[in-house]
Amino acid sequence: MVKPLKDMLVEVDEWSWEVGSRATDYPPDWYIAPHSHAKHQLIYAIKGLMIVESQAERWTVPPSRGIWMPCGQVHAIRCIGDVKMRSVFVRPDTAAQLPPQSKAISISPLLSELIKASVDFSGPFAEDSREARIMRLILDEISVLPTLPLMLLQPSDTRLRAICAALQQKPDDPSTVADWGLHLGIGEKTIQRLFRKETGMTFGQWRQQARLMQALERIALGERIIDVAGTLGYDSPSAFASMFKRQFGVSPSRFFK
Repeated sequence: MVKPLKDMLVEVDEWSWEVGSRATDYPPDWYIAPHSHAKHQLIYAIKGLMIVESQAERWTVPPSRGIWMPCGQVHAIRCIGDVKMRSVFVRPDTAAQLPPQSKAISISPLLSELIKASVDFSGPFAEDSREARIMRLILDEISVLPTLPLMLLQPSDTRLRAICAALQQKPDDPSTVADWGLHLGIGEKTIQRLFRKETGMTFGQWRQQARLMQALERIALGERIIDVAGTLGYDSPSAFASMFKRQFGVSPSRFFK
């Protein structure tokens, strides 16, 4: 049974020990409303895909990937399919080497097994205990894992937000920067300048990233690669597969394996 979020927040934030883990399972389409923690959190699911959103960031998080969420940062989570979440909570004064900003990270096989083992622990832990050693190793692994390209920055400019909302609603929209400039009554150079300033990407790069994030959702739900490619506006499945592999290092069919 899913534990109410408010109860879990109180429970984990009242922990006195430095590091702890929790296992929580959610049904399809479950939505965890915006909230924050007094502790850092590693958000990880051993099954299912999550959409994690903060005010200006949006991550698509498949299994074997996770989100490091610093304490105090408000975020919401949407579950795609059944999700088996395994979270690690870290007291802020525990380890200075942990990331100061939110980020997507790869979950190594070692870290995955450590987290699975740790959810059965009940702190506080004796300094030289097996439990304490496993929790310290979890922190070591988190600090060295690479950042992954699973984030899509959301602009604050209202004109750019209109463009981004339209592209996420209709990812195969072929409209160019010139088309959007005419539609919104602003110059092409202004649109590109604002995209670089607010997202660190050009218009074309942002649209490509948005399409790839949607691709992960659709593939996780079992859609065929040929259908995903067409829905997202690619000329062919091979063109989509090439773009996907350049971004993620593996083909779409192998990403979740």
